[in-house]
Amino acid sequence: MLNISGLKEGIVLDHIEAGKSLEIYYHLGLDKLDCQVAIIKNAKSNKMGKKDIIKIEGGLNHIDLDILGYIDHNITVNIIRDNQIAEKKSLSLPQKITNVIPCKNPRCITSIEQGLPHIFYLADEGKETYRCMYCEEKYTK
Repeated sequence: MLNISGLKEGIVLDHIEAGKSLEIYYHLGLDKLDCQVAIIKNAKSNKMGKKDIIKIEGGLNHIDLDILGYIDHNITVNIIRDNQIAEKKSLSLPQKITNVIPCKNPRCITSIEQGLPHIFYLADEGKETYRCMYCEEKYTK
């Protein structure tokens, strides 16, 4: 059995779809942080069969919940204080995401103006569809 020590203070991202932990790791910029990060891949789960888990030492200020909600809004965010779960946060699809996905439309202003942020808004929550703020290009996960 693999043993990963507990966290005194930090965040545990639980119920990550198996295989998505590295995508989350890079999207959240965890590779640029100077703190301990543990990635557990393919952990056994009664609810999901297999899941990934990410443990991050430190506060919630390391995580953009909008990016996390966009990638997988079924993830549970557990905030750890004094070695115990102090708070659980549920995620939802964010209404707006900035610089998470690029617009694929070659005629979009973001393709020409390099410094412009790529902003998408949630157009259809049921279908998880986002649209580019500038050109209305549709993006479905």
